[in-house]
Amino acid sequence: MRGSILQCSRLRKRFGGLAAVDGVDISVQGGTVSLIIGPNGSGKSTLINLISGFYIPDEGSIKLDGIDITRLPPYERFRLGVFRAFQNAQLFPSLTVLQNLVMAAGPTRGESLKAALFRSSWMQEEKILAEKAFQVAELLGLSHLVDQPAANLSGGQMKLLEVGRAIMSGAHLVLLDEPTAGLNPVIAEKILQHITAAARELGLTFLIVEHRLELALKYAEKVYAMFNGRIIAEGQPQQILSLPEVIESYLGEGQA
Repeated sequence: MRGSILQCSRLRKRFGGLAAVDGVDISVQGGTVSLIIGPNGSGKSTLINLISGFYIPDEGSIKLDGIDITRLPPYERFRLGVFRAFQNAQLFPSLTVLQNLVMAAGPTRGESLKAALFRSSWMQEEKILAEKAFQVAELLGLSHLVDQPAANLSGGQMKLLEVGRAIMSGAHLVLLDEPTAGLNPVIAEKILQHITAAARELGLTFLIVEHRLELALKYAEKVYAMFNGRIIAEGQPQQILSLPEVIESYLGEGQA
């Protein structure tokens, strides 16, 4: 584990008169899996949108490895290592699993007319990328599917492929919005296991919005609980759900 990779300070985002995110401070350690939990409408997805650049905060700051990214657009944050994955995986359905992984690494020299004239140089580069892509597929349990079109994958496999694309892109921080949504518990657990392995073996940092706490808590190293746009508690998973303020926030959701 390394030092803090993401620092959010006094973040606020209002929509009309509603403060969707209201003075949020978080510091995420590198190489860890962290969860953002909370009832519906608590501000979790808005916070992820602020970190990824889809929203710009009204107040506060966001730093990635000490670099201020508060007002940068999503594509510039991506270049700096922020990868945002959505509930519906953003894949190339007609391309194979291996091709989807290689594409995520960005353009190669062989795609330029000048470099194409020097075949040996770009062929070696593409060979190295393909080998890396296969290693990523192995890490995520997709090696037996590398020649299959992405359209043929199950929902769970598509989400794993999206994580693989994050790895191939060179991301440092991966933002996931409910990666286990709609999946049966066995598949959901496998996805969380693979995410944990990627954090442990590759040093990636995952910040995950997740509702299925019975599955996800055991894989997280830190949990941030949100309610009404604020972080009401943070700490280790085994402690967080026993806190009265967290219990009360979920009970309130059930009574609404």
